[in-house]
Amino acid sequence: MNSVDISNELKELLSGNNVQVQLSVPQLVEKATSRGEATLTVDGALRAETGKYTGRSPKDKFIVEEDSSKEKIDWGKVNQPISSEVFDNLYVKVVNYLKEKDELFVFKGFAGADKDSQLSIQVVNEYAWHNLFCHQLFIRPTVEELASHVSEFTIVSAPSFKADPAVDGTNSETFIITSLEKKIILIGGTEYAGEMKKSIFGIMNYLLPEQGIFPMHCSANVGEEGDVALFFGLSGTGKTTLSADSDRKLIGDDEHGWSDNGVFNIEGGCYAKTINLSAEKEPEIYGAIKFGTVLENVAVDPDTRVCDYDNGSLTENTRAAYPLHYIENIVSPSVAGHPKTIVFLTADAFGVLPPISKLTKEQAMYHFLSGFTSKLAGTERGVTEPEPVFSTCFGSPFLPLAATVYAEQLGKKIDEHGAQVFLVNTGWTGGEYGVGSRMKLSYTRTMVRAAIEGKLNDVDTIQDEVFGLHIPVTVEGVPTEVLNPRDAWADKAAYEQKAKELADLFNNNFKKFVDVDEAILNQGGPLVK
Repeated sequence: MNSVDISNELKELLSGNNVQVQLSVPQLVEKATSRGEATLTVDGALRAETGKYTGRSPKDKFIVEEDSSKEKIDWGKVNQPISSEVFDNLYVKVVNYLKEKDELFVFKGFAGADKDSQLSIQVVNEYAWHNLFCHQLFIRPTVEELASHVSEFTIVSAPSFKADPAVDGTNSETFIITSLEKKIILIGGTEYAGEMKKSIFGIMNYLLPEQGIFPMHCSANVGEEGDVALFFGLSGTGKTTLSADSDRKLIGDDEHGWSDNGVFNIEGGCYAKTINLSAEKEPEIYGAIKFGTVLENVAVDPDTRVCDYDNGSLTENTRAAYPLHYIENIVSPSVAGHPKTIVFLTADAFGVLPPISKLTKEQAMYHFLSGFTSKLAGTERGVTEPEPVFSTCFGSPFLPLAATVYAEQLGKKIDEHGAQVFLVNTGWTGGEYGVGSRMKLSYTRTMVRAAIEGKLNDVDTIQDEVFGLHIPVTVEGVPTEVLNPRDAWADKAAYEQKAKELADLFNNNFKKFVDVDEAILNQGGPLVK
């Protein structure tokens, strides 16, 4: 079967009498509730459960091995190859399956707020609530844009279609397969809506570098003077909390591009974690949960329909999906100028990284490639050993190209625009997890604000003896003994031991980058070679 047949299959699917295109938010809410897919909460949000899969399924994600792209893809555990034959056969099965459904829902929209590089997309959904999710997360077209909309990439999502691995050539009943040549993303066997969002992000991570645009897994905000700040960081580092600043407008919370025009949001909405959410801690997210918002796996009282955000019985990965305009303090459209400040966030459970340090361009590329943080596994059972995590470019699951492609783009942008880069440790100080204490959020906010305001650009620094990081001698509003991690430890020998342990982990992780420039390779610090 060739690509023409695949295209005709899609046209035939979309021409069916069961297809409903671009339904409004109220229409999709009505469909989802009447079809028994979801229920309304007391706040008017649409609440759905995703069943067996409450997160992404990385082992079930594939890219079709095709002549036009196979030399560019960084094949491995993240980007698993699959044959065109497997894709084509499975695609026909899914299309025939969807043709028999009473209703299908189609959303047409865009990825990328910068019109110069915007990607037109369409999503074909088996579920109405999935279509609402896409309506809120991607960029919605105007009436005029919809009239002339021609989709460049299509997601075909059939959650209740389950593959037979023995017959279909998948790893399990679930599959997320991208054909870059046929411009189709095929999803089945999982109801987790985040697969659709991240699949398009993966496409943008493939397409944008070829246009000289740097795709980034980060949040971004901008001050009144047009000063843009970027926040890179994995889960639990404080990325969402620190980028939400009442004095600055949010550009976006997760996916961005940096072009010759400046920074732009790839999305039209936010996909926020809601576990332990409260109006006091995160008022913007809390206030955005209303009619039109999609809640995933949030515990709800069956009678009162009141949400219990502290209840993680279904999953800790509870989520809310809502459009950007549900937050008051935003930039619209989601575009801004070139960043002056870049913040890398890490939650170091070893307690040995400085709370803030300045990075040279080469150090920035090193730590960008490393993407270090710590997960704390099983802390509720008293397990105190930290679990180090290295996620390349702070987003390795979504990068189809070699990591060095993105790191080189970062270095180029730093050179072009003179951005100042800081590594901020929101983790532990005065000892490792279980001994020391978590860095005070008030101190972190003070340090980040000082960095963004340019107050740390020309301050005196000392160089950390282990990691070679440049630590400010003073930061107004922060005790000096906090700034140098060694000073914060009572047991200096224990500090040195832990620092050496982390240095070894950085060293071992970086061995996978075999073609990195020597100038970057040596930026881990005196003990990281």
